[in-house]
Amino acid sequence: MEKIIDIMESIAHEKGLNKDNVKDVVIKSLLNTAKKVYGDKYEYEINIDEKTKDLKLFQKVIVVPNDDERAKEDNENHMSLLKAKEIDPSIEVGDELTYELPLDNLGRTASAVLQRELEFHIQRLIEDKIFDKYQKKIGKIVSGSVTRVDFDENTYIEIDEVRAILPRRNRIKGEIFKVGNVVKSVIRKVYIDSNKGMIVELSRTTPKFLERLLELEVPEIKDGNVIIHDVARIPGERAKVSLSSSHPNIDPIGATVGTKGVRIMAVSKELKNENIDCIEYSSIPEIYITKALSPAIVSAVKLEGKKAIVILPSDQKSKAIGKSGINIRLASMLTGYEIELVERKRNDSKTSENNQTEEKQFNANALKSLFGD
Repeated sequence: MEKIIDIMESIAHEKGLNKDNVKDVVIKSLLNTAKKVYGDKYEYEINIDEKTKDLKLFQKVIVVPNDDERAKEDNENHMSLLKAKEIDPSIEVGDELTYELPLDNLGRTASAVLQRELEFHIQRLIEDKIFDKYQKKIGKIVSGSVTRVDFDENTYIEIDEVRAILPRRNRIKGEIFKVGNVVKSVIRKVYIDSNKGMIVELSRTTPKFLERLLELEVPEIKDGNVIIHDVARIPGERAKVSLSSSHPNIDPIGATVGTKGVRIMAVSKELKNENIDCIEYSSIPEIYITKALSPAIVSAVKLEGKKAIVILPSDQKSKAIGKSGINIRLASMLTGYEIELVERKRNDSKTSENNQTEEKQFNANALKSLFGD
């Protein structure tokens, strides 16, 4: 086993692995081979000389009394005190000695065992590296070619060295992919299946996918001049995105929408023409909820814990709710508040007076939150 370090460096370079990890694998493989060749009831030790780049295998031997039968029957693992003192005069019963086992004479069987051990452990090392790589990519956008669509309409996509899966449930309603199509998605999760091994699961329905697409399309978001605070989606139908600017001269809504809507339309097209509403974020919940319910015009907002009671004219209620309740659902998802709508009837003077009082209180609270007492 001469120049073992050269062999380890070659394996590490060829497979793109860490040299120390490969060294650990080689040592583990040699120890397992020794156990299979010499016996697994013995203890072994590997020594690698960094200067000569040589490797040596040692077996540990326990020193037993001279009349101990184990020294006669099993001299590979035990040595009599008399014989041991010829090697080390200071040795005592119960001490351990180590002696070298020749590696050059292991034979074909041992070489085959060692090769299988190395292949197995190197493959595990490669899989661990790939697993760690994609774990770090969770939430990131990836692109790959469709290689197969199974009977359950799960789509398999080739991404670099792995074949990821886009389950039907993570696909926008109405989307159909064919072999050869190039598909964008985000990595939703990476896990180990006991039967199938490593699974990289993709998604096109998470809010994170919309967020990543906006980062790709809008330079101001990528640069950090425009900040995405919250994203709410009903995939393939409609979405709401709250934005703010970290630069006084940048309009977060205008930058994200783009000239004549070109940027937001490009993102919408990727999402099967999903309608995307961009609103300005506010740290004041009442204002944030008001903006989130756009295009409805809200009169006042009253908070009760995580519930928001929204007062608005009766002709604005349908706008606030939206088609099939989509607008109010998205507003609730975006802000994190349960929203209850209360109509303000125009011909009810008492109600109108109460609502005006609530509007004034709302405005006062908002100003207080902005500027303090």
